[in-house]
Amino acid sequence: MTLFSHGTVVISRLPSIINCNSSDPKLATSYLKLARANDLIDQIKLKVFPAWRGAGEGHGWGWTQCVRWEAGEGGLECPLWCVLCQGGKERLEQACQRGRGVLHLPADMLSIRLPQLFDFHQVPKVFREDGIMSGYRHPRSSAVDCILSSFQMTNETVNIWTHFLPTWYFLWRFSTLCFTLDFLTESYTWPLLVYLLLICLYPFTSSCAHTFSSMSAEARHICYFFDYGALSLYSLGCAVTYGSYVMPDCWVNSWLHQYFVAIAIGNSLFCTSVSCYSRFVELQFPHKSKVMRTAAFVVPFLFDSFPLFYRLLSCCWGSCSSSEALASHSYHLLFAFLTCFLFASHLPERLAPGRFDYIGHSHQLFHICAVVGTHFQMEAVLTDMASRKDWLTSHSFLPSFLGTMGVLAVGVLLNLGIIGIFSAGLPRTPRQSTSTSSGAHLHQE
Repeated sequence: MTLFSHGTVVISRLPSIINCNSSDPKLATSYLKLARANDLIDQIKLKVFPAWRGAGEGHGWGWTQCVRWEAGEGGLECPLWCVLCQGGKERLEQACQRGRGVLHLPADMLSIRLPQLFDFHQVPKVFREDGIMSGYRHPRSSAVDCILSSFQMTNETVNIWTHFLPTWYFLWRFSTLCFTLDFLTESYTWPLLVYLLLICLYPFTSSCAHTFSSMSAEARHICYFFDYGALSLYSLGCAVTYGSYVMPDCWVNSWLHQYFVAIAIGNSLFCTSVSCYSRFVELQFPHKSKVMRTAAFVVPFLFDSFPLFYRLLSCCWGSCSSSEALASHSYHLLFAFLTCFLFASHLPERLAPGRFDYIGHSHQLFHICAVVGTHFQMEAVLTDMASRKDWLTSHSFLPSFLGTMGVLAVGVLLNLGIIGIFSAGLPRTPRQSTSTSSGAHLHQE
């Protein structure tokens, strides 16, 4: 029997009061009609209250519909009047609870939502990037929101992963070399150890900086302070390995060779200081800030690569023998110049603002070129290290612990000090709530 009362549908089975074993034909016929009516009601019930069928398998109510229903997103694939039936909501809640128990998923997972994204004009000026018009995260995101955003397509997602994944590649190469080289007792390998540690550090630091840079304006500056410091330490690691393995034969034991690493320490401090300071003048003088930041990284690179330039030019003049390492060095220099060009030019997003917000903008290409260039550099250093070992050990002094690991420790401490000084000089603003209504205007100059 079906009753309609105040918009509520109540479906119940008719009472089975007739004995099916009765010999009365009329009673038997009535029982048959009653059974058919009850079967019809059962079919209606299955449509009104769809059975739980596991994690979204089959037809009817499933785990996917449950998540959408509990999240309030609507779009249920069962009839709308299902929820209006008497006890319908309770039955749905029971079905969701049973399914959640089977899948062993915590109830809190149903409340996880990816952070909201904003357009260029909705975020403060310090968070804006040239030519990037959309895909910005909330400028007061929590740490959890920042981590979740790495699994959401934003204008930073590719930046995060193009340095996070290479970190594991370099760690894998490092681990394989640990089985073939004796980093503990053989001093000849210590410059390589410094270099390997730093090529694992700089992409990981960059990935973290891009992940957590939307927590606040101060956090953004500090994140990139550490990013700049890691890059300047990477330039120091390049100087340590180049001074030990790449130095031209005629420059070995020269004045430049003896003070090469000491000058590189000064270049590292210059790089960190100038790049960090450039963030203080970025809003008022964006062009000047860009020039300062570019110069801060170009100067250490040119100094570190000076011995390599000499070797390549000597080969062009025909005064050196061909080397497999020089081919890898050439590829490294090519990608290094591409990296610098992309960093300074902001192409292609400057030509078509908004077209490359998520995939293909210059910073993503800059990351890829930097990682590929580092790969070729690592292969070249390994080749020079192996092929020139006998000559270098017989004509030059062996690397010392102080000149390798000691230099790394000094560089880390000095760069941390510079980062601490600039971080302390940042203006402080009170923390605000990260919750905003849809389409909220977040722009603050």
